[in-house]
Amino acid sequence: MNFINRLKWLAVLAGFLALQSCSRNPVTGKRELLLMSTEQELAMGKEAHPSIVASMGLYEDKKLQNFINLKGKQMGKISHRPELDYQFNIVDSPVVNAFAVPGGYIYFTRGIMAHFNNEAEFAGVLGHEIGHVTARHSARQQTSQMLSQIGVIAGMVISPKIAQFGEQLMQGVQMLMMSYSRAHESESDQIGVGYSSRIGYDAREMANFFGTIKRLSDNAGQNIPNIMSTHPDPGDRLNNVNKMAIEYQAQNVGSYAINRESYLQLINGIVYGEDPKQGFVENNVFYHPELRFQIPVPTGWKTQNSPTAFVMAPKDGKSQMMLTLAPDKTLDSAAINLAKQYNLKVLESNRTTINGNSAIVMLSQQQPQQQQQGQQQQPQTAANTVQIASWLIRYGSNVYVIHGITTADVFANLLPTFKGVGENFRALSDSDKLNRKPERVFVKVVPRAGTFREVMTTLGMPAARLEELGVLNSRKPDDQIQRGALIKVIGK
Repeated sequence: MNFINRLKWLAVLAGFLALQSCSRNPVTGKRELLLMSTEQELAMGKEAHPSIVASMGLYEDKKLQNFINLKGKQMGKISHRPELDYQFNIVDSPVVNAFAVPGGYIYFTRGIMAHFNNEAEFAGVLGHEIGHVTARHSARQQTSQMLSQIGVIAGMVISPKIAQFGEQLMQGVQMLMMSYSRAHESESDQIGVGYSSRIGYDAREMANFFGTIKRLSDNAGQNIPNIMSTHPDPGDRLNNVNKMAIEYQAQNVGSYAINRESYLQLINGIVYGEDPKQGFVENNVFYHPELRFQIPVPTGWKTQNSPTAFVMAPKDGKSQMMLTLAPDKTLDSAAINLAKQYNLKVLESNRTTINGNSAIVMLSQQQPQQQQQGQQQQPQTAANTVQIASWLIRYGSNVYVIHGITTADVFANLLPTFKGVGENFRALSDSDKLNRKPERVFVKVVPRAGTFREVMTTLGMPAARLEELGVLNSRKPDDQIQRGALIKVIGK
């Protein structure tokens, strides 16, 4: 294809996209180019929801679920896209977060629900997340990314000099998209102010919650340059949202609710932090009380636990171990399907017994993806060949699978570490571990007036957790607390 034909092709493509994909944004009212239809948005959300639930789990609390359904449906009706069938879920994660998926799927973690201190804070974040959906941010982001990439490709076709810097230009596109995402966040903040206000809540409390987010971020050492963040700085958002809320209320004079006590009673007893029943690490051992097993964790390795897998890895990132459940009920079928699923060439397979449990130990190599698809593959070397040691263990009514994964060139060095985990899978019988209870947020009545520090001391909270409790309550140590006020504490 010569230079002129390439230009014609790009012009035709751009024209086709413009003709086929222009639509009116429901929030801004402006016509804009979108490459994702409403039907695709709905399909994306419907497809993503089961995976989100499987990876995070749902937090079962009927009263809290009924509350978010009530407020969510109420807000959905006054939104810019009232026709959507919004779905609201609380996921079982201690992380303080809320997020939206195209098509109207909105998720709150139990961690963020524990950190709200009134209904108005919740309503502000609810409006923000619904705003992402109504403003079609996912569709706009996808469109901008695609068109920006087409622009870079066009430049590389037109100019050999530009082609020399293709990689740097694509990195520049990614930076532009980060800025675009920050613009979306700011737009959703404004939408959230409007939506929460329209259903009767004081949006200044939404601004206050960004103060909580900033303290969490600062305490976790997550300060990063604003230019490298996909979200605006929480401190800036606090000021901007507060300004927007004040302006809205000045233009729409009325009574705006906060509802602190009713919300605190609603979350009284909510699980706080990690839930031990889902598994926990202590003294280099992973315990799972609900499934009643334990495995060792190599010293210094980082871990991540989810409802579907427990993963651990060293800091150098050169290897990984993963424990999961096989869908099969027999060892033989699990071994056969495992090899098929991951395109494994089994080098060795042996039956054995691990701490009284029937098991199969497999050594295998993953075949290159290019070979599987019939494509021309790069020369295979020990450094780019994935080698796996797998322990399939029949325990109770389940088949557990433990993988040790690395590259063939260092596999022999890491095999003893992998064996140290796989060969030490065993039943959990320690009553202390089996009966470990999660921490919870409890709402108490302040017995006498004093500073927040004094109140926490009176209620038996350790001094070492004062800042953590301050973040949870949106209080500073010297804030004055009145007698009879409701306050959150942490306990079991």
